[in-house]
Formats: sequence, C-alpha cells, structure tokens
Amino acid sequence: MSAEQLHSLKAYNTFAIEHACVSIINADSKGGLVETCLGLHQAGKQFLVLGGGSNILLTEDYLGTVVRILTRGVEVSEDSSCYLLTVEAGENWHELVEYCLKLGISGLENLALIPGTVGAAPIQNIGAYGVEFVDVCDWVEYLDLTDGKLKRFNAAECDFGYRDSIFKRELKGLAVITSVGFKLSKRWKPKLDYGPLARFDIETVTPLQIFNCICETRMSKLPDPKVLGNAGSFFKNPIISTERYLALQKQYPTIVGYPVDGGTKLAAGWLIDNAGLKGFAIGKASVHEQQALVLVNKGGATGDDVMCLARYIIEKIYTLFSVTLEAEPRVIGAQGERELIND
Repeated sequence: MSAEQLHSLKAYNTFAIEHACVSIINADSKGGLVETCLGLHQAGKQFLVLGGGSNILLTEDYLGTVVRILTRGVEVSEDSSCYLLTVEAGENWHELVEYCLKLGISGLENLALIPGTVGAAPIQNIGAYGVEFVDVCDWVEYLDLTDGKLKRFNAAECDFGYRDSIFKRELKGLAVITSVGFKLSKRWKPKLDYGPLARFDIETVTPLQIFNCICETRMSKLPDPKVLGNAGSFFKNPIISTERYLALQKQYPTIVGYPVDGGTKLAAGWLIDNAGLKGFAIGKASVHEQQALVLVNKGGATGDDVMCLARYIIEKIYTLFSVTLEAEPRVIGAQGERELIND
C-alpha cells in the first residue's frame, strides 16, 4: 500500500512517531463506538481502539483501522456516603480530576496529570502517589465483541492488579470499554505516603494542595509530550521478594523500594539511573535526562529506535541487578500488538 493511501498517526500518539494506518474512524457517541467496533469485528477486519495515544509505541504502519474514542459526558449523583460518577470512555483523565475538584469532590487528586482517557484507566489500573484506579472504581462497562452486548463488571470482577486487569488478560482483544463508574467517599482521607506529599500535615492538608503539589512535581520531572515525545513512565516498577530486596540493599544501600503485598516494589527509575543510563540514546530515542523512567523521542525517532533502547535497558538492568523490567506501553506493529522482547 502506498503512503498516499495511509493515514498518519503521528498526531495521535504521544511519542510523536511517524507511522500510519489504513483508515481512521472517529467515534464520538457510544452508539457509534459500539456499531463501529462490532461491525469491524464481525467482518473479520483488523482494528485498533485508540484513546489518548499515551500508552502505545508504534513500530510499523498499522495495516488496519484505528477507532478513536471521542465519547464525552460526565454524570454525577450521590448517596449519603459517596459521590457516584458515570463517565464516558473518551473523557480526558486529567480534566476529570480537575472537574471533580471544582465540584468539591475529592479522591482523584493523587492521579492528577496522568495522560490519556478515562476508558484506558481500567485496562492497566493506572496509579500514582499511593492511589490506584481500583481504589476509586465502582464499575466498568464494556462492549463484549463475542456477543455484541454491553456488559458491566464491578471492581472485583475486573480482577485488578499492579498495572493489570482482566482487560489485559482474559478479555484482551474481546472488550471495548465504553464508560466507567466511580465511587468517591464523602469522608475524604488524604494519601500522603509517597514523595513530596509526605511534607503535608494529614490534619490540615486539602485536596487542592495535593493536586497542585502533584502537578508541580510531575511538570518538573516529566517532559511535556507536546515538546518532547514520550509515553510517560515506560517501565513498571518491578516487584521482587523481600528477601531479594534485602540482599540488594546490602549491595546498594541507597536502593529505593516500598513494601507491597507479596514482596517489595522497586523504583525502576532508580535502577535505570544507577545503571548510568540517563541520557543514553539509540538512534533518536533516549533516556530522559531528568527522569530515567521516561524514554523520549529527541526528534525523528522511529519505533524501532525506542524498542531497541528499551531492550537494551532491560538487558542492562538484568545484568546488573538480576531484576527484569517490563514495559508499560503497548507495542503496536503492522498486525496489532506485539511483544517487546520476543519479536
């Protein structure tokens, strides 16, 4: 297929990588989204559902249809103990956090400035600064491509884990998230365990103070994708046994880790930084100078540049620390999602 027949995806992925697809469909209503995705699925045509494009790495021109979710709408109700929100999948995540604060609804402020759309949040159970999507989720509505029905899972049925959910496993490729329900307690309890939040007094801190602090912190550490293409944190923070962590701590006294269920979560950024990889580049892709967890497009990077850099980092970290890093973004090739390591 010639370049003239393809549609550029550069504006629709935050890495700003120049790859294309066969066609693009903008779905701005739930009905249109359902009809489009179901029609493509039933016709046996390859398609990729795209929200904000902040969690993908394009490595080739995609030989199928890209369906952009542009559905909007937020409904707010309440009971005696909670605020209940129904949010369409195409809503911008950070704008939702801001909207809730303006209404005096707290609970999402720790998740400020996470890029992407609301519909993408359940897929990898987004999280930051001690709060994860699972903590605020009431339910997730999705289109089941196997029977064409809209279905709803409660939070427990979504089987959330660290950057994981049923939508990344059993329902991968079989479900399109259409809307999300939130349950936010009226008895707000600030989460101040991580990073710069620890300086606040739990008795006097306000949700707006937390929101502003996190925005300032993220803007100071993370590059703006409009200026320097990136997909935010490229690697998950690996979870290892506490025994293994204590052994590493003896060898590397400044290593950063947090206790979690099942072991200790290491700071992947610390591992990459202490491997001497800040600023390291392959082609036009490099490790960010300020935040080692972020890989950036220095201008004209290809998906292969980023993929080779990520593979190099994974190999280096394993060699030095015997810890295996996993990528957060989905790697997309000509036929759809592909593996970063084994392809």
